[in-house]
Amino acid sequence: MEDIRDSLTRKSKKAKLEQIGKGISFLCISFIVLVVIAIFYFVASKGLATFFKDGASVSDFLFGTKWNPSSVSEKGTPLIGALPMITGSFVVTFLSALIATPFAIGAAVFMTEISPKLGTKILQPVIELLVGIPSVVYGFIGLSIIVPAVRSVFGGSGFGILAGTFVLFVMILPTVTSMTVDALKAVPRYYREASLALGATRWQTIYKVVLRAAIPGILTSVVFGMARAFGEALAIQMVIGNAALMPHNLTTPASTLTSVLTMGIGNTIMGTLENNVLWSLALLLLLMSLLFNIVIRMIGKKGAMKA
Repeated sequence: MEDIRDSLTRKSKKAKLEQIGKGISFLCISFIVLVVIAIFYFVASKGLATFFKDGASVSDFLFGTKWNPSSVSEKGTPLIGALPMITGSFVVTFLSALIATPFAIGAAVFMTEISPKLGTKILQPVIELLVGIPSVVYGFIGLSIIVPAVRSVFGGSGFGILAGTFVLFVMILPTVTSMTVDALKAVPRYYREASLALGATRWQTIYKVVLRAAIPGILTSVVFGMARAFGEALAIQMVIGNAALMPHNLTTPASTLTSVLTMGIGNTIMGTLENNVLWSLALLLLLMSLLFNIVIRMIGKKGAMKA
């Protein structure tokens, strides 16, 4: 009886392997969480030093329009106004998303509703190719083609928000298109069949049924593309002009948070105000990325509730 009891209570090899697998998975997840927490702590400790160690004003940083950390104003405060870069980042992000969204929706509708075979054979490989192109290549193309085109059409130097918008539009288009395709494919087939059975045309079914049912997924793809555009550094730096001035129009040189970071982080000494304020820009970028992720999760939850 004792042997039978031991055999019944003893863990099998599969149970032991499953427990080991759970332990390894927990360690991996814990490691990822610790890495994220460490990144947030490191960037926050460096970025907040501008205000707690160097005594700079948060309002001057967020709403000031003059950027020259090595100089001081007439009041004796450092010139660390990041509003031109914040404005440039938001403007170029929203404009690129605004242009990319209709193109992405049109391409996704063609690939899923109009000609799925042609879309799978031709458009899908093209989109995957665009995703794999490095940022520096997009920057060189923008520098060689888009900037001269903007200069010839609108005048000026060609560098500015408009050139950056066109570059980011091409960069985020594959991401938004791929996620929109997934959103359209996730719409149940019986939605289409019911609409057609009620006498709706194919275009009415696409517009009034498929696209409306896929709105949460489409919005998620747009926000994800905006997050991609907001954090882009190298390509936008090459075409925007890198002038830390408030953008008054779309064709004058401007700057973004990422362009200022990439130019200045290697030319400052660790621990100085000039270096700490760049970490403050990095902290602002990190917080914006967190905000984009929160918005994506909120849209996903609303879509799940509707489903």
